[in-house]
Amino acid sequence: MKISIGLPTALPGTPASIFLPWAQKAEAAGFAALGTIGRTVYDSYEELIVLAACAAVTSKIRLATTVLIAPPRETVLLAKQAASLQAISDGRLTLGLGVGWREDDFTVVGADWSKRGQTLEKQIQRLHKIWQEREIGPTAPPPELMLGGAAESALERAGRLADAYMAGPFDTPEIEKYRDKVREYAQKACRPAPRFVTSRYFALGDPQAVDKNIQRYFQVGGPQAIQDARRNVLEKAEDIKRIVEEHRAAGSDELCLWVQSARLDQIDRLAEVVF
Repeated sequence: MKISIGLPTALPGTPASIFLPWAQKAEAAGFAALGTIGRTVYDSYEELIVLAACAAVTSKIRLATTVLIAPPRETVLLAKQAASLQAISDGRLTLGLGVGWREDDFTVVGADWSKRGQTLEKQIQRLHKIWQEREIGPTAPPPELMLGGAAESALERAGRLADAYMAGPFDTPEIEKYRDKVREYAQKACRPAPRFVTSRYFALGDPQAVDKNIQRYFQVGGPQAIQDARRNVLEKAEDIKRIVEEHRAAGSDELCLWVQSARLDQIDRLAEVVF
């Protein structure tokens, strides 16, 4: 099982100067990919731009949107942006797409929240067509397409269309359930099962940052959402090791650990635990 690390793109107040050394340190430490969390109406960085910057200072580590909220975006431009990043990075992009769970990301651009699933379905079809015809953007091979989500429709879509499926930061029995569902839908579609990617939040030695960032990000979901998210942040080495083993046993091909502290020491501290 590969281990990936998140970029602190969605942690409010993160200085832009941290991303390039973060990418270089993560690659040197042996992490498989850099993951990003996408939002529009939030104090966060646009993930494709940050990943393009990271591509310029790395050569091996993969670049992954985990996940980018696609329906509010114009599809042709997204296809060209992804193709450009895929070419710039020499084929290292995993384009993870989802619908998110916040309506304000749709409202701000005039997108229809009520039809988000249908919109994503059409976008995927259009992306594939554009990349296959190679009339827009560079002619590099298309990026790996990863889909997220836990709704039945999202699981069915991933099994039918995705190269990889990303489960959210759920408890192990839940991710095993989603894994099995996606595999069933892939079998029904007569195609190989998508690569299985799992995720959790972590921060080592910085509880104040965890409190602040979880409170800010999940406040729209109310006190229970904040409490649940805070409980699931891995803050001890033994807990991270346990989750790594649980996810490996669950058949995860890759575990992405999203950081909740924008400190460079998080890279070395995590590497010491997982490698």
